[in-house]
Amino acid sequence: MQDLAFHLLAFLFVAAFIAGFIDSIAGGGGMITIPAMLIAGIPPLQTLGTNKLQGLFGSGSATLSYARRGHVNLKEQLPMALMSAAGAVLGALLATIVPGDVLKAILPFLLIAIALYFGLKPNMGDVDQHSRVTPFVFTLTLVPLIGFYDGVFGPGTGSFFMLGFVTLAGFGVLKATAHTKFLNFGSNVGAFGVFLFFGAVLWKVGLLMGLGQFLGAQVGSRYAMAKGAKIIKPLLVIVSIALAIRLLADPTHPLRIWLGH
Repeated sequence: MQDLAFHLLAFLFVAAFIAGFIDSIAGGGGMITIPAMLIAGIPPLQTLGTNKLQGLFGSGSATLSYARRGHVNLKEQLPMALMSAAGAVLGALLATIVPGDVLKAILPFLLIAIALYFGLKPNMGDVDQHSRVTPFVFTLTLVPLIGFYDGVFGPGTGSFFMLGFVTLAGFGVLKATAHTKFLNFGSNVGAFGVFLFFGAVLWKVGLLMGLGQFLGAQVGSRYAMAKGAKIIKPLLVIVSIALAIRLLADPTHPLRIWLGH
């Protein structure tokens, strides 16, 4: 399986670079890498496991880039990242027995709601606002919940973290993006550990795509820091809507099956 043709490996590298760029700014990189691996002929379980491996490089690269510029304090944020990882471990373990149809059915509408929120809220910028919950409550509730979702299913995790940081923690858009990447790195680590245990990781493909992710995330995070909310907001809206459309266009989407299409 790992001996893919050169043109397929090149295709996966480019897909990972683009995903790393987009993911470091607005999340949603999985909507590029997962279909790309399936197109290359990689089985679904190995696709999920390998996606977590290459995703580590993208989220890790973006996290380091944001931390170097002072947009996230890794030491202060570590408890949240650990809670995100713990939630993802449980999610990945339960992925085989938790019925995912309802989750898959409502996800496109949640993503459209996020797009509308970020698109229509006029005063959203890079300045922090008043927080609605304490960091302690945020860490113990929303963070492991979204981490759990990332382990079970995954697409849109970055958008959900962004929404939480902006609406509940009161973060500005750039600060929220920086913190989202670290928590996404945590959930990737947790889920990756589970997939690794079950032998569902293709190392050659994952490391090659990881290099693409790392480079793409370096370019993307630098671009986001230079442009701030001006680029993050519209890209988040576009990515959320594109992911919703992509999910609804899938013939295996529960809604399409229930409606008989």
